[in-house]
Amino acid sequence: MKTKTIIVIGGGPGGMMSAYAAAKNGHHVVLLEKNVRLGKKMLITGKGRCNVTNDAPVNELVKAMVGNGKFLYGAFSDFSSEDTMAWFTDGGVPLKVERGQRVFPVSDISGDIVGCMERQLAKVGVEVKSQTTAGKIIVQDGVAVGVKADGRIINADAVVIATGGVSYPRTGSTGDGYKLAQNVGHTIKPVFPALVPLVVKESYVGDLEGLSLRNAEISIKSNGKVLGKDFGEMVFTDVGMSGPVILTLSRICAKHFSEQPHEPLDLTINLKPALTEEQLDLRLQRDYDSYPKRNYSTLLQELLPKKMIPVFVQLSQIDPWKQGNQINKQDRKVILKLLRALPFTVVKCRPIEEAIITAGGVNVKEIDPKTMGSKKIHGLFFAGEVIDIDGVTGGFNIQAALSTGYRSGLGAANYLTEMDE
Repeated sequence: MKTKTIIVIGGGPGGMMSAYAAAKNGHHVVLLEKNVRLGKKMLITGKGRCNVTNDAPVNELVKAMVGNGKFLYGAFSDFSSEDTMAWFTDGGVPLKVERGQRVFPVSDISGDIVGCMERQLAKVGVEVKSQTTAGKIIVQDGVAVGVKADGRIINADAVVIATGGVSYPRTGSTGDGYKLAQNVGHTIKPVFPALVPLVVKESYVGDLEGLSLRNAEISIKSNGKVLGKDFGEMVFTDVGMSGPVILTLSRICAKHFSEQPHEPLDLTINLKPALTEEQLDLRLQRDYDSYPKRNYSTLLQELLPKKMIPVFVQLSQIDPWKQGNQINKQDRKVILKLLRALPFTVVKCRPIEEAIITAGGVNVKEIDPKTMGSKKIHGLFFAGEVIDIDGVTGGFNIQAALSTGYRSGLGAANYLTEMDE
């Protein structure tokens, strides 16, 4: 059987895994990467530690992919988080599972993950062409037959687009794949930032910059209607908020602002989600009875991080020098309300360039979920973030890239085998 050539465009996790799977099945694979080296975005994920997957079963992986998760059921079944962990461990990178089932290299060095993928590619003979930008998919009679890259045509028997989204453009994610797919007839769902920090109107957020909350319950509302609610860690920034729970809820905000850019959202923080309103009220009464001569500002130290107290006092409009035995029922009512719903107004998300993940992309209805093959162009396949898929934070998005990458590589290899039969 004559060796066939598969071109994979994009050297992120999806592209590298696609190239590996295709080459392992006996085909000549050329991997085109516009950067000097592969996996540039992976190197900065997880604060440079690379949260490579989430140790969760398939149904939880699907649920965590809030953008078209059901489309990925087969891909996650083919190449699960368990398979990912085994693949990297066998490749010489010991892994560890942290809180929230997040999986990292034991070394906490993302370069170990990328290095492992590069070694695996070399082992199966993938030809890597770095600093090469694909500009066009060559199609003849409805079949992908090559790629025009940097002005010259590279012939191929199948092509995989794995170029990522438009977030973190300095890593090479500049939306190239959307144009490549659109130019051969694919529909691109509008893109917007997912997993992105939020910007709020209140100036006092700047006084809280750097403050982290570990157990906060965040609610997002529009005109009184709850759009989303989640619990976890967050951090205040100079203009707003970030951290896992904020990033997870940011997709809802980004979608809202893509449709209604000038309509702000209400965000509240429940600072004591483990306590009911009655329990919290009893605790306040107990504190004030126990320390009748302590002033209000000092009493708040039992309830709040020190950095938050001045802001809280300002919002409550209660005299900071008021003593515990002077705090009345109305005061407690105000304090309770703020503890259970500290208010902020979200006016926008940070730019899409700062998003960890891009929502939107190639319409999943135009892709065969069994092979990641195009339903419009024979011999064309997709992997990773270029597809209209996105998930919450915690390693799910890299897993989706690896799973779709694996399935697209196999899909391309099987397509060529069928063409020979």
